[in-house]
Amino acid sequence: MILAVVDRLSLRLVPDELWLLVEPLIPAFESRPQGGGTAPLDARVVFTAIVYVLTSGCAWRDLPPSFGVPFQTAHRRFGQWTKAGLWRRLHHALLDELGSQGLLDWSRAIVDGACVRAKRGDP
Repeated sequence: MILAVVDRLSLRLVPDELWLLVEPLIPAFESRPQGGGTAPLDARVVFTAIVYVLTSGCAWRDLPPSFGVPFQTAHRRFGQWTKAGLWRRLHHALLDELGSQGLLDWSRAIVDGACVRAKRGDP
């Protein structure tokens, strides 16, 4: 029963359509230099756990064990993926996807950008 609830939550947090965009952007797993640990966890499971922490506002330590990812692993992978630029690349991929579907109105972004004062002096 708990597994079914986690599966539904996981699919709501990271639907298949989102995972198709994310998966190719995930950096290859690198084992820790000091060794130890276990075999790498499935990237989608780790990504989903990270999305849960980021969207729920819970502390890393409070990541529910039902996700199947130790909070230390989720936090470490978040740091590695951040350093590798995953979140920036994902943001661009999502914007490209939404733009290709005609779901973005760039005229509003331009209006918003027009409200920022120009910097004085050399760029």
